[in-house]
This record gives sequence, C-alpha cells and structure tokens, in this order.
Amino acid sequence: MQQDPVSMIYSAVGSEEPFFRLVDRFYEGVAEDPLLRPLYPEDLTKPKEHLALFLIQRFGGRGTYSQERGHPRMRMRHMPFKIGIKERDAWLNNMDRALAAVPEFAAHRDTLDFYFRDFATFLMNAE
Repeated sequence: MQQDPVSMIYSAVGSEEPFFRLVDRFYEGVAEDPLLRPLYPEDLTKPKEHLALFLIQRFGGRGTYSQERGHPRMRMRHMPFKIGIKERDAWLNNMDRALAAVPEFAAHRDTLDFYFRDFATFLMNAE
C-alpha cells in the first residue's frame, strides 16, 4: 500500500519550525488582503496557532490539533464564512506566496500545491 505523500512531508521537513514560519508568512498576506481579512478575527493569534497545528498534524507531525480541538471537521468550521471562488483564489494566492518564502517546502511544492488547491475547493460553500 502506498503511503499518503502529504503525510510524509513533516518527516522530510524535519521540524515544526518551518510550519510556523509558513503560517506567519501566510497570515502576513491575509492581514493585508481586503477580501480575506474581514473573514478573520481582529486578533490573528488563535487562527495562526490552529492552522500551524493542523498543518503539522496533517503533514505527519504530532496530533496536538485533534487533541486540543477534536476532529478537524474543516467544512463545518468554515461554514459560517462565505467561501466562493474569489475567496478560495485569494487564500491560495496567499498560501502560494507563503510557500515560496519557506525553502524547506520547495521539494514538496507539487504535492502541496495539489493538496491546498483541492482542500480550498472542498471548503467552498458559496458561488
């Protein structure tokens, strides 16, 4: 049986630190994004922590996200927010720039691009 390539990224990257840098860079973009910024609370501390822990867990690291928050249930958690094509594309653009800024992820870009595109599309709930 072939292992999920997404879940092998953490061991290839080697530590949590690049994930926290990725999330910091991503939220720098969100903070300046006129379409996405209104979807987030004023204080981005918790969303940053949640995203970092989710990515660490999903990519094969520790399971703290689920230990602290239960099953990810990402569609349910995002349902209160209008996520259409524009929001998805803005999110992907910010994540793309963040990924480009963290060299530890360069060797995994094809897998990450596919994963994030697929996942962001899955979260869409509006036209």
